[in-house]
Amino acid sequence: MTQPRHDAARIYAMPHGDDLDQRFNDLVSQMDADEQRRMRSSAKKDAKSARSASNEDKERLREAGRLRRDAGRAGWDATPPPPRRRRAGRAWLAGAAITVTLAAAAVVVTMRPDLFAPSGPLPGDTFELAPVDVTRPFAGSPAEKYADGAAGFTLPEAKAIGGLTKRDVAAGLDRARELLAAAYLDKKTVLGGKPEAFAKLLHRDQRGWFRENLTDKKYATRYMVHSFAPGTVELTTDVIKVNGRATLGTFKEKELRGASVKLNYLVVYAVHQPGRPLTMMRVVAHVTGEIQLFRQEGRLVTWVEDLGAATAPARCDTDDGFVHPYFDDSAPDAVKATGKPKDPYALDQPESDECTTTDPT
Repeated sequence: MTQPRHDAARIYAMPHGDDLDQRFNDLVSQMDADEQRRMRSSAKKDAKSARSASNEDKERLREAGRLRRDAGRAGWDATPPPPRRRRAGRAWLAGAAITVTLAAAAVVVTMRPDLFAPSGPLPGDTFELAPVDVTRPFAGSPAEKYADGAAGFTLPEAKAIGGLTKRDVAAGLDRARELLAAAYLDKKTVLGGKPEAFAKLLHRDQRGWFRENLTDKKYATRYMVHSFAPGTVELTTDVIKVNGRATLGTFKEKELRGASVKLNYLVVYAVHQPGRPLTMMRVVAHVTGEIQLFRQEGRLVTWVEDLGAATAPARCDTDDGFVHPYFDDSAPDAVKATGKPKDPYALDQPESDECTTTDPT
């Protein structure tokens, strides 16, 4: 059941450590049966409206076609496309591609108490949670064997392709790795600061657009990078684990031709609530997208055609471009997760536009 917005806002504003579930239940118990039925009915209508709006956005963007770059250049359309969105429920398209958030929501199956032990007992606890070894935050998970940092962004061997020389492709791949590192590893960006490391690496025709739309309410470019909501987490370790691959191919759009780098990576963060290291958990971002390499006016261009990530465990009821991790004592998520739990460490699985549950991270 979805609480009215003003009630939900009060619940979400409570400090960590409050017995949020109990307060939520107390609030609901104060409502009579008619009010609860009215709220359930309203929630169903809202969900239906959201799905309808999502479909309308998809169709609108499909009809508009692939929005492109710099209108002043031959063969290029008006403006860059919006980035792919991390979250579910409200589709975010760029070139008809969708990225969603895989979220644990409030589903108990997504939790592992040994990973989420709080720094002290919670009111009403009837059992003792196992301690967390914060010195080995990736132990016991697939991420333990992943590479540290940018070394995990493995890229294909450079070769002449798409009208580019081997040297051109090698230079473009190097820039692609730098862009990925800036988007998903730069500490300032990851902790919610200005993603200038990423912005500075973008092509000049994307740079201003990216900066100007970081907080856009409909197409926030913040979704192109990984940023935890400011103040929601601290990094348990500076080590960020990365694993995955990229494939090299070609693309042709009107008179534009070059090399296409398709991305498929897992980036794993160890984080905890501020000042509470024993709440440590792992957050997995499944990064997908495309970077295009081509020559224009004699210059090699590295263009971020599409970039986004599905993230777990994260809230589905936020809409500000930031990742809001879901801890064991977080307020209930207003968006209900659906479907069978997915493996957050699986590189090859179909994308979905729903908020879905995941296995433990």
